[in-house]
Amino acid sequence: MPSFDPYERGCPSRDLLDQIGSKWAVLVLGELGRNGTSRFGRLRQALAGVSEKMLTQTLRTLERDGLVSRTVYPAVPPHVEYELTALGQTLREPLKALTEWSVLHIEEVITAREEYDDRTERTR
Repeated sequence: MPSFDPYERGCPSRDLLDQIGSKWAVLVLGELGRNGTSRFGRLRQALAGVSEKMLTQTLRTLERDGLVSRTVYPAVPPHVEYELTALGQTLREPLKALTEWSVLHIEEVITAREEYDDRTERTR
């Protein structure tokens, strides 16, 4: 059995961490986890600031990785829905924990950023 150590160059698990750790992937997975099946337009609306191109790329990557499924219904215009797969569902708790952590600690992070910026500005 191969060792999938993300700290080693070229390891596929490192690539997966890059994918699921991207800003838009985290938000897409979180939105689908919170609200279930969704259409493209609804996802784009829920994820303020995401471009159509970036959302499309993110959904394709997540689908390729087996985390999101895409269902096309025959209609005019085409009706497409996205939802988490069983594998994608396993990410709900870890992502929820990261989201809760970020909300709980954002004030400390903002303070740290301001202190850092003040220190580095004085040394210029």
